[in-house]
Amino acid sequence: MTTTKDHFNIIIIGAGPIGIECAIALEQQGADYLLLEEKQIGDAFMKWPPNTQFFSTPEHVALAGVPVQNVNQQPITGDQYLAYLRMLIEYFDLNLRNYEPVLDIVKEENGRFQLTTQRRTAKHHYTANHVIVATGGMAGPRKLNIPGETLPHVTHYFPGPHTYFKTKVLIVGGRNSAAEAALRCWRVGATEVALSYRKPGFEFERMKPHLSMDLLDRIKKEEIKFYPGTIPIEITPTHVILASSEDGLTPNGSTIKHETDFVLLATGFEADLSLVERAGVLLVGDAMSAKHNPETMETNVAGLYVIGTAVGGTQSRFKLFISTTHDHVGKVVTAITGHAPKQLGTVGSRNNAVTWQEVQAN
Repeated sequence: MTTTKDHFNIIIIGAGPIGIECAIALEQQGADYLLLEEKQIGDAFMKWPPNTQFFSTPEHVALAGVPVQNVNQQPITGDQYLAYLRMLIEYFDLNLRNYEPVLDIVKEENGRFQLTTQRRTAKHHYTANHVIVATGGMAGPRKLNIPGETLPHVTHYFPGPHTYFKTKVLIVGGRNSAAEAALRCWRVGATEVALSYRKPGFEFERMKPHLSMDLLDRIKKEEIKFYPGTIPIEITPTHVILASSEDGLTPNGSTIKHETDFVLLATGFEADLSLVERAGVLLVGDAMSAKHNPETMETNVAGLYVIGTAVGGTQSRFKLFISTTHDHVGKVVTAITGHAPKQLGTVGSRNNAVTWQEVQAN
């Protein structure tokens, strides 16, 4: 579908998985919609290092009833998922405009929304009757705000294990991403891999089993160095000062000087809901999540909706994933159009396919 008009009944902001699934549902109904993306579709997966697999199996990341098939039936990689998303965009001929960030949303007196976007050459304006925000919950890394965090050998994004071949690397964090990075760096041939975690021990029950067992074995054999109950308080070009901490937040006076070549801060990510906040949406709770009606996904601003992991704001304990937010699409599409989507999630014969009866039950 190609169009040059500037008014749409519905505008979706964010072409991640749930934004794309929402666009498919609207496309199948013949709705008048536009899907806007700040960068490229599936931008979060573009930041994954090569050959990084999902923690979830393929059926959990399928969209709109279209299966994710692969050769070995194991979790797919981020690159494979990007190919899947590209296929969906082309197969359903979605009305997508990428690399067009939304700068502002203003509700006008006539009840319509005016959206200001930034194209490559100039600002542009759209109007819409309904706006659906699906911008995700990982807009940027959670900063520690300590000296040295911006040094060139420090990163919040894992570039892949090859970067750390024959070097020393310190990884700060204690969840799946930190565990996987540590194991991959050790196996690729890093001279030394060390882990600093603010808690007294890993919560292995919250890790994927294959990672937890592997990491526990490496630590027991002292192949990966582990600093439990520590937090970094300063990073220099040659070393990191780790402070002991009882609460995982404040140092208690005891410090360790750990020499390293690189620092990977696997400290999680934060949502950015400033766009909807400026539009008048109330942000509530510690997670600063958008106030909304869970039956329709409509915020306190009539006609403005939020779906997907963006609903959770900055999650400390993740409960919202691709697989747990398909119902958001069902609720918002039905609320706006009066018609349920044909299919959500994976194919209907699978146990975790989302039926409309289940959406209504929620």
